[in-house]
Amino acid sequence: MGSGTPPVVSTVTTFLNGERFIAEAIESVLAQTYATWELFLVDDGSTDGATAIAKSYVARYPDRIRYLEHEGHRNRGISASRNVGLAAARGEYIAFLDADDAWLPEKLAEQVSLLEEQPDAGLMYGNSLYWHSWTGRPEDEARDYYPPLGVDDGVFPGWQLLAWNLRRRVAVPCIHSVLVRAPVLRRVGGFEERFTGMFEDQACYAKLLLDGPALVVNRSWERYRIHDDSCCAVARRDGSAASARATYLEWLDGYLRTVLAPPEVHDALRSAVWPYRHPRLHRLWRGASQFAERVRQRARGG
Repeated sequence: MGSGTPPVVSTVTTFLNGERFIAEAIESVLAQTYATWELFLVDDGSTDGATAIAKSYVARYPDRIRYLEHEGHRNRGISASRNVGLAAARGEYIAFLDADDAWLPEKLAEQVSLLEEQPDAGLMYGNSLYWHSWTGRPEDEARDYYPPLGVDDGVFPGWQLLAWNLRRRVAVPCIHSVLVRAPVLRRVGGFEERFTGMFEDQACYAKLLLDGPALVVNRSWERYRIHDDSCCAVARRDGSAASARATYLEWLDGYLRTVLAPPEVHDALRSAVWPYRHPRLHRLWRGASQFAERVRQRARGG
């Protein structure tokens, strides 16, 4: 992209430390076959070598890559950091790439083409390789997999995808698989800054899906790196994942009071939030259901 060519896609990569992987993420953007992009590297208060690595790429590609940070090099969380990138973006489309993940070279070219063919869709997403084999260990190669998205290719009412997700019938896309129209993302207010880590993506998806249709394509252009220091891995270890989901669902309950949404979304949310609001009753119900299933299995076996 020449200095006089406006970007079509603005890519936002936020990072908090991550010196181990950030160069690989940046290189995967530089390897894109699509030419008209810009990249914002948003530093969320890093204390390791990631800041120097990011600035070295800006020095090498000043017309394509910019370094941004919060005032005073503060740590404000991933949502606030993505909003910093969104505020600076000039592209028609916004894409996201976490600093420990990677894109395949055709990512932007093919996704832009697909979304341009569906003008009513405010965003699109595909699947992601859950990438264990990045380690180079033979035993990890067999662990790579693509989780089923749960729907066929097509343009869907956004509220329907949200309702299905709340009922766990469809997968939640990885953020780096999403391409969204910049005006749509700005119209819904970007990311919710109260979510500093977990579920920040799902809160944003909810707003986008309630705004209009989405295109789903069962193809993969991305690699989602599985490692012990990721936000999700840490949350699973320390037991905070469940409480983070409960916080998200309570936020969504409040958000649905401010927008119009079909009854199916409200019904799905009530079902999703019930176990968190009534944990003792949920445990009793689950125990009774498991007992009834064992009885049925024994009856079939007899």
